[in-house]
Amino acid sequence: MRFLIFVLLFSFYGKAQIDSAVTVPMLGVSLGGGLPFADLAERFGPNLKGGLAFMLKTKKNWIYGLDYSLMFGRNVKEDVTTQLKNADGFVTDNEGYPADLRITERVMAVHFTGGRIFKLASANPNSGLIISLGAGVLQHKINLYDQQKKIAALKEERKAGLDRLCVGFSMSQFIGYLFLSENRYLNFYTGFEFYQAFTTNIRKVNYDTGLPDTRKRFDALGGFKFGWILPLYKKKPNDFYYN
Repeated sequence: MRFLIFVLLFSFYGKAQIDSAVTVPMLGVSLGGGLPFADLAERFGPNLKGGLAFMLKTKKNWIYGLDYSLMFGRNVKEDVTTQLKNADGFVTDNEGYPADLRITERVMAVHFTGGRIFKLASANPNSGLIISLGAGVLQHKINLYDQQKKIAALKEERKAGLDRLCVGFSMSQFIGYLFLSENRYLNFYTGFEFYQAFTTNIRKVNYDTGLPDTRKRFDALGGFKFGWILPLYKKKPNDFYYN
């Protein structure tokens, strides 16, 4: 609630230097978190997200861009190391000691996006409700990281047969609020983002099962996103008058 009040105060009372909607190229850096749904929820749990974006806002408040997101987490539900474990349930290194094996989630998404900013009650013509759609590619895998490089069974080619790498066409939707400060010091966007992807496993065979995975997957994610914006427009020149 305090954050919302903070946003509204800046929207209504920011110091005016831009008195009309302008074309603005923007760079964005974002952080967030979310939950998987559908088939992806069988493999992973909640995750964190970081991202980069290049966006162009037009004078008519249309917005276009290219968005890159990397999602990661340690909530991996699918155990692909069953054949590597000893009788006590541990993966051991080459010396017979419990290995420092880190199993994590990796999801990468690249989307071309397009949408529009709808002006709210704010006097700021470059800020408002933002709704955008995107299309691109999403991939996800189980990341196996041998911290000490002491697990002979997890050489690079072996990991490729265990990581369940899936790739496919995906769509995205974002709804939230975009704020461009009229004095250029505070610029951000925040809201909810969703993905739907139609993916398949691109590995020929899963080494732990000895079988190929040919099923068609429907993977979905949804979560919260907050991003800082660096606007690339030039500062409005000041006029000086001399007597």
